[in-house]
Amino acid sequence: GLEFAVSSGWVHDAPTAADWIQGLLKHSLINLDLPVLKRLYESWQESSPEKIRYWNDFLLASRDAFELQEEDRQLGKALARLLVDLDLDEAKPFSNSPYGCFLTLYSLAAVRWNISLNDAASGFLWMWAENKVLCAMKLIPLGQTDGQKILSSIIEVISQVIVQGLDLPDEDIGYTAPGQGIASALHETQYTRLFRS
Repeated sequence: GLEFAVSSGWVHDAPTAADWIQGLLKHSLINLDLPVLKRLYESWQESSPEKIRYWNDFLLASRDAFELQEEDRQLGKALARLLVDLDLDEAKPFSNSPYGCFLTLYSLAAVRWNISLNDAASGFLWMWAENKVLCAMKLIPLGQTDGQKILSSIIEVISQVIVQGLDLPDEDIGYTAPGQGIASALHETQYTRLFRS
């Protein structure tokens, strides 16, 4: 949705890009991706295929635009293929599955390689934020200094999001960024675009 937000003028400079990215961290990833990461992590630890499938499907159903679903599925497939190549055979069923989410495979790798949940959460959020900043740098465009300033401002936010997101009870888990969903859906029919999602 960031590309639509830029083309619509919602995001047009470093401060508005930082607001967009931090807003998604504080209102979307904190309430959906992070608590689901925890549930998937625990499900892999328990070797519970039913719970893994439930939380994978819950996450995919929470992606409210086709592009967000497609991005999650394609990243999941790519990570599944990589994990199979790295001898993590539990990823094999997800290699050709149209429904495997990235976080499902990411949590599998974290559990099997003994990466703590906090470290896995931090790595995921940093990877996500860095990707968004790189996209903003290309779309607005921003210079490298602006990009680094945005990333620096996100460090503290990530720490707060991890504490709150990993502590969220099941009944509070859900998607809470309708602006991103609308922007993503409108981006699907945008006349010109650099990114799919």
